[in-house]
Amino acid sequence: MTKAASKSDIEAGSNSEALENITWDGPGDPNNPYNWPESRKIAVGIVCSVSQLVTTMSASMIVPALDQILDDVGLGPSTGQIAFSVFFLGLGFAPFVVAPLAEVFGRKPVWLAGNIFYVFWNAMCPVGYSPALMIIGRLLSGSGASVGITLTGPVLADMYQAKDRGKAVAIAGLLPYLGPALGPIIGGVASQHLWWPWLFWILSIFDMAGLVIGYFVIHESYAPVLLRRKLEATLDETSKSSKDWKTSLHKTWDMIPSRLGPALRIPFKLLILHPSIQIIAFGMALAFGVYTLVLSTFAQLFQQAYHQSSTAASLHYIAIAMGAFACAQAGGPLMDLIWRRMKTRRPDTEPTPEYRVPYMLFGIVPGVAGLFCYAWAAERVTHWVVVDIGAGVFTCGSFMFSQGLLAYLLDEFSNTQSASANAASRVGTYVLGFAFPIFAPELYSSMGYGWGISLLGILLGVFGVLTILLLHLRGEKLRSRGRQKVQSTVN
Repeated sequence: MTKAASKSDIEAGSNSEALENITWDGPGDPNNPYNWPESRKIAVGIVCSVSQLVTTMSASMIVPALDQILDDVGLGPSTGQIAFSVFFLGLGFAPFVVAPLAEVFGRKPVWLAGNIFYVFWNAMCPVGYSPALMIIGRLLSGSGASVGITLTGPVLADMYQAKDRGKAVAIAGLLPYLGPALGPIIGGVASQHLWWPWLFWILSIFDMAGLVIGYFVIHESYAPVLLRRKLEATLDETSKSSKDWKTSLHKTWDMIPSRLGPALRIPFKLLILHPSIQIIAFGMALAFGVYTLVLSTFAQLFQQAYHQSSTAASLHYIAIAMGAFACAQAGGPLMDLIWRRMKTRRPDTEPTPEYRVPYMLFGIVPGVAGLFCYAWAAERVTHWVVVDIGAGVFTCGSFMFSQGLLAYLLDEFSNTQSASANAASRVGTYVLGFAFPIFAPELYSSMGYGWGISLLGILLGVFGVLTILLLHLRGEKLRSRGRQKVQSTVN
C-alpha cells in the first residue's frame, strides 16, 4: 500500500524524497482506508452512488417534457436533441481535468466542488428560456456531474482490495444504474403536474441535499494525499516558530503548479499510450452507446406501436431498472466468487486483472441475447412483457460486461492513477452516448426495430467478444507494454 502510494505521488510530481519516509503505522493502521470500519466504507460508497444517480437521472429525466421544452426555448427537434445530448460531452471530457485534480488535492474537495458546479449550472438551464444558456448549462452541468462517474470507482478502490472488488462495484452501482430508468418515470409524472423548469430545479435540490450529506460523511480516501498530509503534520509539529510554519505553507503552495501540470497530462498519456485502456475504453463505449440508443426510443416504442399514454409508456422503464439493479446486486457477489475460485486454482500465483475476464463473458452473452429478444419482439409487436424481458436482460448483461471492464481497470491502477485511468477509459463512452441517439430515428425508419437493433446486437457481440479475447490472451503483455510506454514519457 505504502509503496503504491509513494509511486503515485511521484507520478503526480510531489515531494517523493520526504514521502518515502512516511508510511502507515503498521498493517492495521486505522487511518489506512483499507482498514476503515465497514460501516464507514458503505456510507461513503452510498453517498458517492447518490451523486452518480443524479448524473444518470439528469440525462433522462427531462425526456418526457422534451417537446414542451423545445417549443418554449425555440429549438427544432434535431437541434434540441443535440442540445440535450451535449450533457454527455461534459461527462466525457471534464474527467480529464477532474481526475488529475483529485490525484493532487484529494477526492473529497474535488467531489464537493464538482457537485456545487453541477447544482448551479443545472439550475440555470431553464432561466429565461434562452437556447444558448440551455446548451451551455447542459454542457457545464454535465462537466460538474462528471465527478460522480469519475471518482466513485477510484474512491471504492481506495477502500476495498481486489478480493472485494465485486462488493465495491455493487455498492457503486446500487443507485446510479436505476437513474436512466427512474428519470423518465419521475420526469413523466412531474411534467404532468409541474412547470417543466422544475425538472431541472428538483435535480439541483436533490443533489444539494446529497452534497450536504457528503460533506459530513465522505472522508478523504486517496492514500498519497493522506500520506502527504501526515508528512505535513509531522513537519508542522517539528516547526518551532511561525516563520518556519509560514515557510512550509509557502513551499506547499509553490509545489502545486509543479504537481498539477504533470498530473493534468496523465489521462491523455494513458489514453494514447496504454493499449489495455484503449481496449477497455472501446468496449465500454460500444456497450453504453447501444444502451443509450435503446433508451432514447424506449418510451416512443410503446407510444407508437402499442398506443400507450406517455405515463404508461414511461412505466416500462421499470424493466430496465430491474435489469440494472439485478446487475448491481447479483453481479458483485458473482464477480467476487469467480475471483476467489480462480485464486484457489492458482494458489502460488499473484492475482492479475485477467481474473475479471470470465465475468465479462457472463455479461456479454445474455446482453446480446436480450437485445435480439427486444428487437424482434418490438418488430412483431408481441406482448409488451416480452419486450420488457428482453430490455431487462440486455441491460443486466451489458452492465455486467462494463462492470468487468471497470474492475479490470481498477485492479491494474488501484491506488496509482485510478482516477486518471477511469477518466481516460470513459471519454469514448460519453461521446458515443452523445452520438448514438442522434441517428436512432433514421436507423429505425430505414431498417425497422428488428434489423436495426439486431445490427447493434451483432456489433456488440462481435466486438465485445473480441475485447474479451484480447484481454484474456494478450492482457498481461498489453499492460506491461503500456506501463513501459507511460514510464518512458516520465523519464
